[in-house]
Amino acid sequence: MFNDVFLKACRKEAVPYTPVWFMRQAGRYQAEYRAIRERYSFFEISHHPELCAQVTRLPVEKLGVDAAILFADIMTPLKARGIEVEIVEGVGPVLSQPIRSGADFAQWKQLDPALDLPFVLDTVELLHQQLNVPLIGFAGAPFTLASYLIEGGPSKNYHKTKAFMYTHPEDWAALMDDLADMTLNYLQAQIRAGAQAVQIFDSWVGALGEKDYQIYIAPTMAKIFTELKKTGAVSLYFAAGAGHLLNEWNKLPVDVLSIDWRTSADDLDRLQISKAIQGNLDPSLLLAPLPILKERAKTLLDQLSNRPGYIFNLGHGVFPEVSEETLRELTKFVHHYSKV
Repeated sequence: MFNDVFLKACRKEAVPYTPVWFMRQAGRYQAEYRAIRERYSFFEISHHPELCAQVTRLPVEKLGVDAAILFADIMTPLKARGIEVEIVEGVGPVLSQPIRSGADFAQWKQLDPALDLPFVLDTVELLHQQLNVPLIGFAGAPFTLASYLIEGGPSKNYHKTKAFMYTHPEDWAALMDDLADMTLNYLQAQIRAGAQAVQIFDSWVGALGEKDYQIYIAPTMAKIFTELKKTGAVSLYFAAGAGHLLNEWNKLPVDVLSIDWRTSADDLDRLQISKAIQGNLDPSLLLAPLPILKERAKTLLDQLSNRPGYIFNLGHGVFPEVSEETLRELTKFVHHYSKV
């Protein structure tokens, strides 16, 4: 029997309990995943549909979560376009030739998902047949991708990205258009292959103030979410440390806003946020004693589960030191405590 509680919550429909899934729910905290990583690199896993589907399914089978998220990386479509990027352990995506002007990306080839990423679409099709919960496809947002492309890797302050944005507004607009078209194309292909929901990770857009978001980012995100709306799939938008942008996010034609632990239920009420909400447990609490973790989850559910459309998740991703048993117990607790 197919479990559609997650999709119902995304659409603000009545649900029998609060659905749960965890960002980075497939990863190094799992013994099975660590064993696979001893034999395959991150990108190699995604090139083997059977293996990639197995890694994607693991959290559903082991934790009992209400959605699966495709195992992939936000850099996958960029690599498929011939852009040199490596995932460096403990660092993140690193690019050998950062963007310095519009000329650096003017000749990029366009992404053809069926031709360039058949292994991703094959994995989605396989999971569509195997899963009894919804599959969430995903992509990186244009700003977050641009930050890696311009900085050359992760950054603490995004000075180079912002400088490019302010100093080369026409090149910035062209880069946003290019990355928006790629993101949309990639997500639409995932949806056609069987993904019932898609999440856009704008992990670092919280580095921008509200005015800069309005000018340089909002039109691009409105374009993406407007087109995604036409597919019938559910859409989710995530960033860390971006509570100050919620007013802007609430204007977008997106179904679910994913918030982190810095944003409270009172903030949502004060700002009159009308969207479905996903979040927002501090991942660090996964290392706390179980009674404390459950108490904090209970508080969160008391504050948010009465809203139409609430999905329990973390404010950011699971990290390697977390116990699988802790995640399993937390999932069971949320299901049981929130049951109508």
